[in-house]
Amino acid sequence: MTNTKAIVCTEDQNVALAKLTLPVLRPKDILVKNLYSGVSNGTELMLIRNKVSWGPFPIWLGYQAVGIVEKLGSEVDEFKIGDKVYHRGCSVLATMNGQSVSPTSGSHGAHSIVDTTSQKYNAAILPKNIDEEAASLFVLPSVGLNGVNLSGVKTGDIAVIQGAGLVGLGNVAAAKLRGATVIAIDTQPNRLQVAKLLGADYTINAGQEDVPLRLTQLAPQGPDIVFESTGLAQFIDTALSYCKMYGKFVFQGDYGQFGQLSFKFYLAHEKLLTAYFPSDDGFQPCRKAVMDWIAAGALKWGQVITHRLSAEDAPAFYNALNRGETGNVLGAVIKWD
Repeated sequence: MTNTKAIVCTEDQNVALAKLTLPVLRPKDILVKNLYSGVSNGTELMLIRNKVSWGPFPIWLGYQAVGIVEKLGSEVDEFKIGDKVYHRGCSVLATMNGQSVSPTSGSHGAHSIVDTTSQKYNAAILPKNIDEEAASLFVLPSVGLNGVNLSGVKTGDIAVIQGAGLVGLGNVAAAKLRGATVIAIDTQPNRLQVAKLLGADYTINAGQEDVPLRLTQLAPQGPDIVFESTGLAQFIDTALSYCKMYGKFVFQGDYGQFGQLSFKFYLAHEKLLTAYFPSDDGFQPCRKAVMDWIAAGALKWGQVITHRLSAEDAPAFYNALNRGETGNVLGAVIKWD
């Protein structure tokens, strides 16, 4: 067994740095000593608030990290001790003072146990000379790339991304790398600034500008593809209104496990739109592409990092985030000693 520390949330939404015990490795498990783990603000807040459930409370937060292989199960042959890897988190139940803790992917910890047989959430070798901080936030641009792949963005397309959070910024970067003309929409100037750094050709501040007018000026025939990337259901109709006849619409945001969507049917119906519902991060093909882009400098994902945290500082950050007191947070990374 391994004693470690991790970021744990209780049912009353209190987040703390807790001491956990991990079980003995199974034959195909690896024990990873994490270096950095990346925070997914939106999804993790939904888990904290029980709008999405990946297991009963208490829960071990986080679902993306980079680290070093420290121990091998008896039948592991694709990794060796000392390998640097990236992974989607812990695949086993941990215990805290004898109580089970749901891993819910469980990457925000000093250690994670990763099942190397998992088709979806296996570890993979980290490219050499990569920015490890930026790499620890790999899932969000992979989600964005998956949406771009599914909707078939191609060279010459005009792509509108509504919402320049981490997933939306992943859409921006991936669409630009495909050769599209990219228009990013948000209300926060810092997010729009990062969107420009990641390749957006144009940005629109929805809090200060007339968005329909600007879009008419930038794309008189209308955009080929619109990504709704805020994850806020009240903005779906707004995004649908931007679409052109026979256009494409991507429900890129995560609107919650227990919620129901309602939108104006005729907005989509009369424009004969094709809709896409991407899910998850595209698994290893998208993750590898994102890591290769970061390593090559094609995706400057370190630009999204606004908060760098120690493990000891992380609980206060989460509790402030849950209260809406963190300001313009975008990307946050936790360093594990």
